[in-house]
Amino acid sequence: MVTKAPPKPKLLVLVGPTAVGKTGLSLKLAAEFSAEIISGDSMQVYRGMDIGTAKATAWERQQVPHHMIDIHEPDHPFSVAEFQDTARKLILDIASRGKLPFIVGGTGLYVESVCYDFQFSESGSDEAYREEQQAYADTFGPEALWEKLREIDPASAERLHPNDQRRIIRAMEMFHLTGERLSERLKEQKKQSPYELCIVGLTMDRALLYKRIEERIDLMLQEGLVDEVKHLMDQGYGKQYISMQGLGYKEIIDFLEGRSSWEETVYLLKRDTRRFAKRQLSWFRHMKDINWVDMTELTNSTTQFNEVHAIIADKLKFER
Repeated sequence: MVTKAPPKPKLLVLVGPTAVGKTGLSLKLAAEFSAEIISGDSMQVYRGMDIGTAKATAWERQQVPHHMIDIHEPDHPFSVAEFQDTARKLILDIASRGKLPFIVGGTGLYVESVCYDFQFSESGSDEAYREEQQAYADTFGPEALWEKLREIDPASAERLHPNDQRRIIRAMEMFHLTGERLSERLKEQKKQSPYELCIVGLTMDRALLYKRIEERIDLMLQEGLVDEVKHLMDQGYGKQYISMQGLGYKEIIDFLEGRSSWEETVYLLKRDTRRFAKRQLSWFRHMKDINWVDMTELTNSTTQFNEVHAIIADKLKFER
């Protein structure tokens, strides 16, 4: 007698660059499909970092259960392996209660690691090497360290921001210890999903997306981003923590510590966020199985919702 394999849990995923409209759409989809949202953002796990990470508001979280938000203090070294492990457990828990697990976010590696069950084999560590590279960055600046990674692993350098020193050093350390590039290891992953998977990707005309990014940053500044960063600094959280090297935080720290003017700060924040969105899109375009939906026509939200709904209903076999 042949034993039938148990059905795979359903998993809905919504990805796209910052400011493309993921949050608003995700709330409508979660209500429609009785879903619980798992944040797929590497920064929203940190308490006290609300404005700069564009977390769902308290009201939005009351409408739909959200997970992986406010689970760590900013000094915690959150990793993709921890995200993957926690998300896997959440998916099983949500599914066991008859709800649809729904990952929403823009951190490509984190989301993809769950969708396709990446294996993170340990390559060991070399603390002296890490300290040497950190000292190099402290002396010559993060851009110089990033250039060192670009020489040995250009693909990894392309997806990492120069200020993401912890992940840059880890990628360099892997090559130092094994001779293997992180980008090559990621390519070797089997990309087979343990879930009945539906991934929807949101895209938008580049000029409009950049305009929305700049408007979002202006709003964050109006809502008190500077005070949020100052409060974190008063608690002892500085740029030595990976959390405080995130977009919106490192720029404001430089302003508060007198290293940049207000005009320079706003310019750099908008420029770096545009570049971040470009890297996000580049990552997602290399992922397989994404069903793309263009959000450029903002007045057609009903049409866009219906298009996304049809994709989900088809992939996950839901009836409207």
